[in-house]
Amino acid sequence: MDNNCAFYEIREIENFRQLFEQSAALFPGRPAFRLKGENGSFIDITFPSLLKTVYSLSRAMVDLGLSGKKIAVIGKNSFNWCCTYLAVTFGVGVIVPIDKELPPDEIANIINISGTCAIFFDDTEEEKLAAAMGELPEELILVAFHKQEDEGRYLSYNKLLEAGKAVINSGDDSIKELPIDNKALSVLLYTSGTTGIAKGVMLSQYNICSDIMMLSGVVKIYPEDVLLSILPLHHTYECSLSFLMMLYSGGCVCFCEGLRHIQRNMQEYEPTLFVTVPLMLEKIHARILKKANETKVSKLALSVGKALSSATTALGVNINDRIFHEIKKNFGGKVRMIITGAAAINPQIVKDFKTFGMPVYLGYGLTECSPLVIGNNDRLQLSDSVGVPLPGVSVKIRNPDTNAVGEILIKGPMVMLGYYEDQQATDAVFDEDGWFCTGDLGSVDEDGHYRIVGRIKNVIVTKNGKNIYPEEVEYYLNNHPFVSESIVFGSDNTDEVEDTTVQAKIFPDLDAITDKFKNKTPSKEEIFKAVSDAVKEVNKKLPKYKNIRRFDIRDIEFVKTTTNKIKRYANLNDSENK
Repeated sequence: MDNNCAFYEIREIENFRQLFEQSAALFPGRPAFRLKGENGSFIDITFPSLLKTVYSLSRAMVDLGLSGKKIAVIGKNSFNWCCTYLAVTFGVGVIVPIDKELPPDEIANIINISGTCAIFFDDTEEEKLAAAMGELPEELILVAFHKQEDEGRYLSYNKLLEAGKAVINSGDDSIKELPIDNKALSVLLYTSGTTGIAKGVMLSQYNICSDIMMLSGVVKIYPEDVLLSILPLHHTYECSLSFLMMLYSGGCVCFCEGLRHIQRNMQEYEPTLFVTVPLMLEKIHARILKKANETKVSKLALSVGKALSSATTALGVNINDRIFHEIKKNFGGKVRMIITGAAAINPQIVKDFKTFGMPVYLGYGLTECSPLVIGNNDRLQLSDSVGVPLPGVSVKIRNPDTNAVGEILIKGPMVMLGYYEDQQATDAVFDEDGWFCTGDLGSVDEDGHYRIVGRIKNVIVTKNGKNIYPEEVEYYLNNHPFVSESIVFGSDNTDEVEDTTVQAKIFPDLDAITDKFKNKTPSKEEIFKAVSDAVKEVNKKLPKYKNIRRFDIRDIEFVKTTTNKIKRYANLNDSENK
């Protein structure tokens, strides 16, 4: 069987305006968004209503003189954020989504190097923009989502929207005819990066639409589906796979009010699916197990339930919803699919969630690829593989070593146009045959299933030529109960005869260590002993040349990107350890 083919009918789209006009015609009575009002009641925004709002905002942008300009958006996930993204891409200009977690100087830097002429923002970003005002262009237009009236340099988003609506209501609908170059730069994304300085990734609407269509050929989203948007929308992972993919399929998007509100929002919105990162799933899984281990009865119930689930599934009967009803109820009771990627995850966690009746679809992608390249799907849900290439995507392993591990190379319609105003960096990631060189290491088995090993630049090479992949050692470390997270790296013994040594920075799981000491607060010496024992246990599972020889214990968590990936080199150069 060909793993790389679509098995659902694909609706052809070439740009976002076409996507939403089709969805408005196909799903006129369906809610595109479900929002929470000030009194806690829910407000449904239908597809036609969304389309009218977006056209009105596009009209206002054009009347502000923003045609052909770069327009930034920054802030928490919201309806206004999404409308701004769409209004810009409906033929007005180029959208520049900015990470809301960036400090003022970095926000100003992106605005300046991108040539941004206007920025739309919410109340969470006003203070940072005010702090950066001296570094921002004097002619920069600032539009505030949260202001009802214009205030000094700040324009009111609501007033702009009303002005645009008034023009359209007067009978001028020329805004609907703005030309869109499907294959030109439309979305400019500055990667937060885990390894170095951010670069501007240039994507066209054709790039992103291609990725959405290819995914829709193997993963079915229904108009009845509800998605809780949790990850930051400025990242293409959430923007493409949650926001745009859902609305292409006629589904409904709801917004999480913050990480501490996830469980309450799950109960309120009753999502059928969500996109997340492995770290979040690992923490949820750990809480489920911890609760189950609180009493012998609940621990036994979980074990019996898993065994019963395996037995009935083997007989072709699925009663997981009934067996694990209480667990699933924590997610609102209706979750049927969880999509995750961006980092490695323990296969047992994937297996457990499937047993709980919530299958996890692992995938692999990059911002430069809009983002998804390889994934599991409705017919393939592997716990130890990121799956198979999407239909229409070509993937190969370059220069595989004796373990069949080599660099992952990609071709397909979703691959970026290049890096903004950086031809040298662009040329460096495309080979002479046009393959995009990801810098990621992986392998593929005889069934065409891919596995990600790590990053080329992270590989530790010993003096006798052996390769050590830090991500592999980190995987074993992070799966130990006493380790919350870690970074593994190599250090050359230039003054010694010894080979390169493997070292680690470890942030311990203090709750687990405290439980070991029967809730007595452990001393520094006891924490060191617990982590040391964990390292010894991990070393027993690894060949001797991969053994961790030295480690430091951190007092605080590692610095991460907004998608919870550890910023490896930022953390290697810091001094936050003891």
